[in-house]
Amino acid sequence: MLLCPVRGCHLALVRAERRLFCPRGHSFDVARSGYINLLQPQERRSKQPGDTAAAIAGRRRLHDSGVTQPLLQAVAEIMAASPGDIVLDAGCGEGFYLGTIARRTGFVAHGVDISIPAVDAAARRYPGCEWIVANADRFVPYADCSFSIVMSITARMNTREFQRVLRDDGRLLVVLPAREDLVELRGVGRDRVARAVDTLAHGFTLVNQRCVATAADLDAAGVQDVLHSIYRPKQPQPAKAMRVTFSLDLLLFRQTARKH
Repeated sequence: MLLCPVRGCHLALVRAERRLFCPRGHSFDVARSGYINLLQPQERRSKQPGDTAAAIAGRRRLHDSGVTQPLLQAVAEIMAASPGDIVLDAGCGEGFYLGTIARRTGFVAHGVDISIPAVDAAARRYPGCEWIVANADRFVPYADCSFSIVMSITARMNTREFQRVLRDDGRLLVVLPAREDLVELRGVGRDRVARAVDTLAHGFTLVNQRCVATAADLDAAGVQDVLHSIYRPKQPQPAKAMRVTFSLDLLLFRQTARKH
């Protein structure tokens, strides 16, 4: 159940054709591509928040080339979703992970992201899912206990809201860039696992963990796509062909306590 995002409202939204409205009269249109924009003006950090069109296009070309298939497979395996699950991807971007796994598995899928271009791209490619533009860092516009699984893939975590929208004993999948991720382009990164586990210690228990890595020989255009996808489109020297490492830490939690 979608909730009205207007501050102080948060009543249930009702859909009528290509509009959604709440009992207080707040209304929202459904875009031609199928997504719903619930982003409030005061929740924008800029005129065009979130992923840029260049970042979205670069990331999509990388996914379409097949270089991220091992990462996708690892995410699908650890989340172990079934057709009966209801899944939220908070910070879904252009929808690759949620949309692809939903097609394979058949669960009910919902994606939220602050970027209109990203959500529009997701809605066009994966029409079987529900796509929402909203600032999930502030408020996840769904009713309490709506989801059996919440995914946060290389995105910010809103622990309180994740607890609220997850069902009792629901699962939270957190995916983080690992230390060796894109090491050829930005050096060895920091280990983010301990901090994530500590952040989620109150209310979640870590039940599974793994690190997945793959490497791909990319031409100059592919390397440029990677740079766009991580918001580093300009380097001191033009992009050149190289072997690039992709690596993720996957952490699966189960909700153990709910804050009221």
